[in-house]
Amino acid sequence: MILDSRRRAMVVMAACFAAPVIAHAQFNYDVPYVPTPPVVVEEMLRLAAVGPDDFVIDLGSGDGRILIAAAKKFGARGVGVDLDPDRISESVANAGAAGVADRVAFLRQDLFKFDIGQATVVTMYLLPSVNLRLRPRLLRELKPGTRLVSHDFDMGDWQPDQKSTVRKNVFLWIVPARVDGRWRTTLALPAGERSYEIEIKQKFQEIDGVARYGKKIADLWNAKLQGDRVSFVMVDDSGPLESNLYCEGRVSGDVIEGVVRRGIGSEQTQINWRATRIAATS
Repeated sequence: MILDSRRRAMVVMAACFAAPVIAHAQFNYDVPYVPTPPVVVEEMLRLAAVGPDDFVIDLGSGDGRILIAAAKKFGARGVGVDLDPDRISESVANAGAAGVADRVAFLRQDLFKFDIGQATVVTMYLLPSVNLRLRPRLLRELKPGTRLVSHDFDMGDWQPDQKSTVRKNVFLWIVPARVDGRWRTTLALPAGERSYEIEIKQKFQEIDGVARYGKKIADLWNAKLQGDRVSFVMVDDSGPLESNLYCEGRVSGDVIEGVVRRGIGSEQTQINWRATRIAATS
């Protein structure tokens, strides 16, 4: 049986201010436990689309309920991180009782220093100030496409990709790739090859930009970024009639590779494309 999950705000405060002496610190838990209702746990895991191929890291894992549910109900693996040794012991016992001890582990470690890079999903129920302090690490160290789900508290001006409310707010972010900067690509169009210099501006997963070719500048329309997937539309006026270039690609470091579709219906043609970043945003 998975026991009730509760978290202490003082655990989080200790993570912020006592991390260098975790091994020897004595913590005073003056703040009552804050429970994570089962329906919220279920909604967090549903919104993050957790599955058997996922590795879930729960930051501030309390008694382990989120991670245990991810393993038991969705077949995931993972690790929970918390500072409270009693909660770690409770989590280990709960995992054994739930029959998922071979799929999850619980560690007493500083969540600001724990290696999060292996996660495909990160779950959190922390304070707003802690979310904001963690945010640079999450963006820098998690792979593009990693799902990040938070109970009750958001990430400031990093807008969520999705939001759900089941008793409490649940926020989902998909870690975006870095696409800001100037990119260069050459497309084989009916009127001949044409080189484009594409400039993209980025604020988290929100992007816009322009494409320059010859002496012309074309806006990027419907520009979208989700994880490492980028798409936008350019208007092509290289032929006798204007048409749209529907560009889609996957970002890998300083390279975007994908396809460009031109035209619609029976007149649609498709070409492969590859763009290389020639300058990052200063």
